Amino acid sequence: MALVTVGIFSFTTQGILGSILLMVGHGLTSSALFLLIGLLYERYHTRIIKYYGGLIHTMPIFSVFFIVFTLGNLGLPITSNFIGEFLILVGCFFTNS
Repeated sequence: MALVTVGIFSFTTQGILGSILLMVGHGLTSSALFLLIGLLYERYHTRIIKYYGGLIHTMPIFSVFFIVFTLGNLGLPITSNFIGEFLILVGCFFTNS
């Protein structure tokens, strides 16, 4: 979220657009991860991680969604978070040049 602040204070179109895109992307990926964790807790009624071993064999579609949203939250290229971060950095570059 520090990048969002940097993008807003760059006062460029790219920086502000990147900040908005990063905020929306972060909201979607974080809420999806909370939803998936809540679904996992409702199914197993425990928070002990060692009981989740072999989850990919019992819930393969869930595992794919979990990995996709986790990598999206990390800012993997081709995700909205990466595009937002890239636009913020471009906006900062134009401010300092």
